[in-house]
Amino acid sequence: EVQLVESGGGSVQAGGSLRLSCTASGPRIDVSEMAWYRQAPGNECELVSSFISDGRIYYRDSVRGRFTFSRDTAENSVYLQMDSLKPEDTAVYYCTLPRPAGTLASVCGYYTRGTQVTVSS
Repeated sequence: EVQLVESGGGSVQAGGSLRLSCTASGPRIDVSEMAWYRQAPGNECELVSSFISDGRIYYRDSVRGRFTFSRDTAENSVYLQMDSLKPEDTAVYYCTLPRPAGTLASVCGYYTRGTQVTVSS
């Protein structure tokens, strides 16, 4: 059974930084398939960052240049360094892996309850 454990959320003022960590355990973990999503109240679940082909990393436009996604393959871990945080970054952040084929449930909350990030102005 795949398990993901997140840590690092919290509350900061605008302009501050937080670092999220996530460690995966279980069979056939591929760290390159791990990603970060987030969901703010009333909003849809949205992709924040993920690994794509050729070693490149995808960032949604609103976080590019402020967030850094990294991994430690030996530790089955990924990290999200979030700098210059803005109030609009406030959300529950989820570390994810691809869901089993045919799963209809949202990726946000599928593996974990997420970690709250709150940015005050």
